[in-house]
Amino acid sequence: MSEPQPITVYGVMSPNVAKVVIMLEELELPYVLRYVSLFKGEQFTADFLALNPLGKVPVMLDPALDRPLAESGAILLRLAERQRALLPADPGRRCEVLQWLMVQMSSIGPMLGQLTHFRLLPEGSEPYSLGRYGAIAAKLYRTLDERLKDREWLAADEYSVADIATFPWAEYLERHGFAAGDYPALARWREKIARRDAVVRAKLRLAESFAAVTKETIGAATQEDLDRFFGRTTSMPARDFTAVKRLQ
Repeated sequence: MSEPQPITVYGVMSPNVAKVVIMLEELELPYVLRYVSLFKGEQFTADFLALNPLGKVPVMLDPALDRPLAESGAILLRLAERQRALLPADPGRRCEVLQWLMVQMSSIGPMLGQLTHFRLLPEGSEPYSLGRYGAIAAKLYRTLDERLKDREWLAADEYSVADIATFPWAEYLERHGFAAGDYPALARWREKIARRDAVVRAKLRLAESFAAVTKETIGAATQEDLDRFFGRTTSMPARDFTAVKRLQ
């Protein structure tokens, strides 16, 4: 019997790509990673836009599907349904998992991503934006901490796609200026997931595939590259995003 064809994941070092790689490791599915040079505009080439018209990663090519699939939440659901794992079959429990997966997709990812964006700017340059997204982030982290105070996992009393989707973003807690000690339940949950064999393997695979090339491309990024990456057009005020280079 021939070996199954691997899944291909187009991505970079980011929480939304990390969640897909963790899922693949949890399911023990074969896969390959393809780096997309975002700072050089590869996501806007005709070839990549044919995979995802939004020009975003991750994108998954699954040999069992007849089309590419974008959006990390949709990819997690596809993989869970394909393998019948990490998503409960019982309707009530399934809906609870889906609810918390949607919380991650609609609130945790977008809002924490905005805080990450504005924290890159020089101190004091965007006080309202930083204050707004800092307050939203604090509320979201507190919501997760409260949710996990009396439960092991986010939903349905079992490890699921909701936990996988949320975990990479929860690792930004300290980077966003919050202390893990102020969110003990969230920290406990985060540490437990980080010790899972699949998560350890996923982080190693991501580092081996993307860390060096990411450092190289970000280090070589010009102001034009940074403007394109951050979506800054000529109609917007100029901003200094060179701090992104210090994150690598």
